Amino acid sequence: MPLTDVKIRQAKPGPKATRLSDGGGLYLEVAPSGGKWWRLKFRFEGKEKRLSLGVYPDVGLKEARERRDAERKQ
Repeated sequence: MPLTDVKIRQAKPGPKATRLSDGGGLYLEVAPSGGKWWRLKFRFEGKEKRLSLGVYPDVGLKEARERRDAERKQ
Protein backbone atom coordinates (compact mmCIF):
# COMPACT_ATOMS: atom_id res chain seq x y z
CA MET A 1 0.00 0.00 0.00
CA PRO A 2 1.53 3.35 -1.01
CA LEU A 3 2.52 5.88 1.60
CA THR A 4 0.60 9.06 2.27
CA ASP A 5 1.87 12.35 3.66
CA VAL A 6 -0.23 11.82 6.79
CA LYS A 7 1.39 8.43 7.52
CA ILE A 8 4.83 9.95 7.06
CA ARG A 9 4.16 12.85 9.45
CA GLN A 10 2.69 10.48 12.06
CA ALA A 11 5.67 8.08 11.95
CA LYS A 12 7.33 8.05 15.36
CA PRO A 13 10.88 6.87 16.13
CA GLY A 14 11.27 3.63 18.03
CA PRO A 15 14.16 1.72 19.61
CA LYS A 16 15.27 0.48 16.16
CA ALA A 17 15.20 1.96 12.66
CA THR A 18 11.81 1.47 10.98
CA ARG A 19 11.02 1.20 7.26
CA LEU A 20 7.79 2.47 5.71
CA SER A 21 7.48 1.01 2.23
CA ASP A 22 6.00 2.93 -0.71
CA GLY A 23 6.62 0.49 -3.58
CA GLY A 24 9.11 0.06 -6.38
CA GLY A 25 11.95 -0.24 -3.88
CA LEU A 26 11.26 3.18 -2.33
CA TYR A 27 10.91 3.41 1.44
CA LEU A 28 11.21 5.92 4.26
CA GLU A 29 13.63 4.98 7.02
CA VAL A 30 12.78 6.43 10.44
CA ALA A 31 15.83 6.44 12.74
CA PRO A 32 15.64 6.14 16.53
CA SER A 33 16.92 9.74 16.71
CA GLY A 34 13.84 10.89 14.76
CA GLY A 35 15.48 11.52 11.36
CA LYS A 36 13.62 10.41 8.24
CA TRP A 37 15.51 9.42 5.07
CA TRP A 38 14.23 8.37 1.67
CA ARG A 39 15.99 5.23 0.44
CA LEU A 40 15.84 3.20 -2.75
CA LYS A 41 16.57 -0.52 -2.52
CA PHE A 42 17.68 -2.29 -5.72
CA ARG A 43 19.83 -5.13 -6.98
CA PHE A 44 22.99 -4.70 -9.04
CA GLU A 45 24.97 -7.71 -10.27
CA GLY A 46 23.02 -9.94 -7.88
CA LYS A 47 23.76 -7.87 -4.78
CA GLU A 48 21.33 -5.73 -2.85
CA LYS A 49 22.19 -2.02 -2.80
CA ARG A 50 20.64 1.05 -1.15
CA LEU A 51 20.65 4.59 -2.47
CA SER A 52 19.76 7.68 -0.45
CA LEU A 53 17.28 10.01 -2.18
CA GLY A 54 17.12 12.77 0.44
CA VAL A 55 15.81 13.74 3.85
CA TYR A 56 12.17 14.27 4.72
CA PRO A 57 10.70 17.01 4.80
CA ASP A 58 13.28 18.62 2.46
CA VAL A 59 12.32 16.00 -0.13
CA GLY A 60 8.58 15.38 -0.15
CA LEU A 61 6.73 12.23 -1.16
CA LYS A 62 6.07 13.36 -4.73
CA GLU A 63 9.70 14.37 -5.32
CA ALA A 64 10.98 11.12 -3.78
CA ARG A 65 8.82 9.14 -6.22
CA GLU A 66 10.14 11.22 -9.13
CA ARG A 67 13.73 10.59 -8.01
CA ARG A 68 12.98 6.85 -7.70
CA ASP A 69 11.63 6.77 -11.25
CA ALA A 70 14.65 8.70 -12.57
CA GLU A 71 17.08 6.31 -10.86
CA ARG A 72 15.19 3.26 -12.16
CA LYS A 73 15.62 4.53 -15.74
CA GLN A 74 19.41 4.60 -15.38
